[in-house]
Amino acid sequence: MENTAYLILENGQIFEGRRFGAVGDITGEIVFTTAMTGYLETLTDPSYYGQMVVQTFPLIGNYGVIPSDFESEKPRLKAYVVREWCQEPSNFRSEGVLDAFLKSHDIIGLYNIDTRALTKVIREYGVMNARITSSRDDPEASPEKLREYKITNAVKATSSKQAVTFKADNEKHRVVLWDFGAKENILRELKKRDCTVTVVPSDATADEIVSLKPDGVMLSNGPGDPAENTDVIKQIKKLCDTKIPLFGICLGHQLLALSQGAKTAKLKYGHRGANQPVTDTKDGRVYITSQNHGYAVVEDSLPDNAKMSFVNTNDGTSEGIDYTNMPAFSAQFHPEAAGGPLDTGFLFDRFISLMKEGR
Repeated sequence: MENTAYLILENGQIFEGRRFGAVGDITGEIVFTTAMTGYLETLTDPSYYGQMVVQTFPLIGNYGVIPSDFESEKPRLKAYVVREWCQEPSNFRSEGVLDAFLKSHDIIGLYNIDTRALTKVIREYGVMNARITSSRDDPEASPEKLREYKITNAVKATSSKQAVTFKADNEKHRVVLWDFGAKENILRELKKRDCTVTVVPSDATADEIVSLKPDGVMLSNGPGDPAENTDVIKQIKKLCDTKIPLFGICLGHQLLALSQGAKTAKLKYGHRGANQPVTDTKDGRVYITSQNHGYAVVEDSLPDNAKMSFVNTNDGTSEGIDYTNMPAFSAQFHPEAAGGPLDTGFLFDRFISLMKEGR
């Protein structure tokens, strides 16, 4: 059929599906998310830059397209793979349908795929590259060609290009949000707590940030290999010496750890979804969190001034770090959720308390 397409994996397996969204052939890193809701937040999360996203939940698009739920101005992913997409959404807030949304942003979609079977393959084999193509014999889909694909310059591609300030109605704190591909809900959570927020691009320097006289600095989430960002890591290390309160989320968590001498490693298939359990190391309490990352801080590489505050309940990897020599902490998961549970929103309040203590 005319809209038939093939998803060819790096390991040679082929899944046949049908097209929706934009038409074309494309290569990317294929990952899956287990979130049952929040597909709009997934589509617009900058951390998916360069990736093909597979939804394990079978029906996507049933509440349409709602721009006020977006996490950035446009999708950054390479392609979107689902079992079934809803052509007639029902929601009083909906302003469009998924197919038209993907087409408007030139994002290729693929449906009628057995996403559960596909997810099992990714879990067993690990994250790999893949190609969506109209031909089973596409030379660009050979294992050798697929292995050549690599996500690079991801932070630079998704970060804001210039500083912008968002004034609080009742300003109590001034925060710099260092944008490595930040989600909008981080900004919303800070503004909700009476913070005037200045968003600065990824190539901002520590001196430029200090000159803004912030009460605290938020290190945002973002895409790609954290260790690739060597210049940013140097600037974070310099900023740490100022003792300005710092809070890192996801990529920000990893970059802060790297600035202190820790190491990061790529996970077999990452943590992506709104149902990821983490354990608080202080009291053993388990929180359900929203996550989207393919790398983790290596616990054995942590310096003496860094202590694990949260661990992943499933695999024991680092999910949070407290620093004992400076007012700084970080979380690998997303306390701002969007989409996901709000269990760990108290970490924003902890950041507010740090800023109050630093005055």
